[in-house]
This record gives sequence, structure tokens and C-alpha cells, in this order.
Amino acid sequence: QVQLVESGGGLVQAGGSLRLSCAASGSILSINYMSWYRQAPGKQRELVARINSGGSTNYAGSVKGRFTISRDNAKNTVYLQMNSLKPDDTGVYYCNAPIRGLDRSYYDYWGQGTQVTVSS
Repeated sequence: QVQLVESGGGLVQAGGSLRLSCAASGSILSINYMSWYRQAPGKQRELVARINSGGSTNYAGSVKGRFTISRDNAKNTVYLQMNSLKPDDTGVYYCNAPIRGLDRSYYDYWGQGTQVTVSS
């Protein structure tokens, strides 16, 4: 059984910072890329940032220059450092990763989500 467990959300004022963490645990053979998505009230879930096992990153245009994704491969953990937060960054943030299990097949996993609220 594989789990993704997120932490680090909360309430912050505009201009503040938060750091999200997502740890994968269980019967894991390998993880290629890990991603953060967010879903604002009444909106579709959108990709925020992605990082592959080699450290290459991609960001949504709205967060580029403010958010930084990183990972610790030894700990199967991905982080999202969020700076200069804006009210538009408010939403539930989800961790996502396709994970190779012991049967050598990839399965897509999602975390439970962590709420980020930015007040103006």
C-alpha cells in the first residue's frame, strides 16, 4: 500500500510564505516525477509545479518566480516553497505522483490535500 501524505498548509497574509511537504511511503520501487496541483473554490484542479527525478522543474506561469519545487529522493518527499503569496493562491493543494510498485507497474497516487488560505 502506497500513501502520499501532505503537510504544511494554513492561513497566511498576502505577501507571506508557506512550505508544503508531501511524503510517499509504502512499497515503492521508484518515483519518476512528483507534482503539486491546486484547486480553488469553483475552479478546476490545475498543475502548479512538477519536478522529475533528475531535478528538472516546470511551473505554472502564475507562480513562476514565487514558488519553488524541490525533492529529496532518499526520503521520497517533495516540497513546495511558496513565497509572496497572493489571495489568488488560495485553494486545496494536492500532491501527485505516478509510483512504480513492486510489481513494476506504475500507479497514479494523490495525497489527501492541504488547505492554503491567503488573506488580503
